[in-house]
Amino acid sequence: MESINAELLECINELRFRSIGIVDVAVVSLEGLPLVSLVLERIEETRFAAMTAAMVSLGERVAVELNKGLLKKIFVEGDHGYIISMQAGENAVLTVSATMDTKLGLLFLDMQRTTEKIAKILSYH
Repeated sequence: MESINAELLECINELRFRSIGIVDVAVVSLEGLPLVSLVLERIEETRFAAMTAAMVSLGERVAVELNKGLLKKIFVEGDHGYIISMQAGENAVLTVSATMDTKLGLLFLDMQRTTEKIAKILSYH
């Protein structure tokens, strides 16, 4: 399990380094448990993970109920920044908190690449 966590941590470190404006980043199980995270002290890691799971659960239900297909991402825009969650394989979600000056197109691309890496790591172990 330690090697998986190290690989996942490397993935999110790389994402945070590449994408300007990322404040918090976490890989969370669909049950709302944090797998790995780089979350600032002002936010509790378990709360961040639980909120991610709640958003994904509701998002999946809305997508199905309104005939929009499989959920690809959840995007929340607030006055002070963004929260974006993307599926990372069958059992995990990548969630990022970012500032308003983030270039969203680049962030979406970087997150997509990172979710593909995370899915591979989790499927091999």
